[in-house]
Amino acid sequence: MHYISTRSADHPVTLGEAIVRGIAPDGGLYVPLEFPHFTARQFETDVELPQIAERLLAPFAAGDPLAAELPAICNDAFNFPAPLVGLPNAPAPLSVLELFHGPTNAFKDFGARFLAACMERIHRGQRRKLTILVATSGDTGAAVAAAFHGKPWVDVAVLYPQGKVSDRQAQQLACWGGNVRTFAVRGTFDDCQRIVKEAFADPTFAETHQLSSANSINIGRLLPQMVYFAQAGLQLWRESGRRANFIVPTGNLGNALACIWARHIGVPIGEIVLATNANQSITEYLRTGEWAPRPSVATLANAMDVGNPSNMERLRALHSDFEELQGQIGASSVDDIEIRGTIRRDSHELDRLWCPHSATAAKVFRRLLARGARGHWVIVATAHPAKFNEIVEAQTGREASVPDSLARLLALPRQETELDPTLDALRAELQKN
Repeated sequence: MHYISTRSADHPVTLGEAIVRGIAPDGGLYVPLEFPHFTARQFETDVELPQIAERLLAPFAAGDPLAAELPAICNDAFNFPAPLVGLPNAPAPLSVLELFHGPTNAFKDFGARFLAACMERIHRGQRRKLTILVATSGDTGAAVAAAFHGKPWVDVAVLYPQGKVSDRQAQQLACWGGNVRTFAVRGTFDDCQRIVKEAFADPTFAETHQLSSANSINIGRLLPQMVYFAQAGLQLWRESGRRANFIVPTGNLGNALACIWARHIGVPIGEIVLATNANQSITEYLRTGEWAPRPSVATLANAMDVGNPSNMERLRALHSDFEELQGQIGASSVDDIEIRGTIRRDSHELDRLWCPHSATAAKVFRRLLARGARGHWVIVATAHPAKFNEIVEAQTGREASVPDSLARLLALPRQETELDPTLDALRAELQKN
């Protein structure tokens, strides 16, 4: 299996090379040169996440040294569940794909742990340290920090927009120390993402620090995210013969693209609808065909506050014809008033607490029903509601119980550095080490 840039097929690389580089030399994102194809029958004996992951990802690692290590990598990365939970009180067939049972209680844990397991094996025997740069709008940075913390072969720099994440998210981002440095950037997520891209585009900076990326721009983050969509789709297919229809909250388009890729390679998935917040670059593009990135705006669903989602480049590479793309996915935008109302309503009617991001998908589900949608729908719950306790408890009057993994991180001291939104400011801080 070879990977090429979304901008040129001139320099194909293997999986390990694509993971280490993060971004292609021409600034594009790595995508498979060709996608494999599966049938549900091939997974008849595979039920658990590590089993499904090993079979699903084997073709993507073919021809790379990581292929021989894939069973161990999958066991390392997929050692917590992603249960598909039915909601019997829902007004139509509905399940929830719970992706928040990992060490930082967000779906990003799957991709971050897989990426760390791959990089550890790739870097084995090398003397120079890697530096992982990660821009985060809420949950990515904590997942990456947890996955790489304490690893002697790597340093991590986490950039997040100061004051634009929840208090508990900020604590999860800044509680690590050691080989993880956290920077509270005086700006937006788009500023954080721009700094990371500028760092990779600066050859001297990139070489001096031996940079790599752990954002969803890295193919090593995206590929494992297909696995839980595959498990859920296969489970529903076995139980009912129905294809699961997914509603995916999305900001930078990584999780949504993983669902789209999973369907593209043959996983039994039906409709895919993207739920966005008030940042409407994606929904406007799917409505008009005009791609117009814009500055991000702050919302309750802060991890989705992205005005220029990186993975749009991968999505357009997969479906270069706009009319074809429109036929493949839908999208719907949900504002803060609707997020609050959905959290409040579903707490009462469905006995379910949503984080603000999952609430966008729950609202879109109600809209789809009102328009006559049928079939079995799956809401993708991307984070535990306890990470957003101020919002959730204010709307419901119910306490969001704190998982043990979150409680441990909340008890740690906070360590972070404020940073101006420039590459020069980041350069100066990293040179202190």
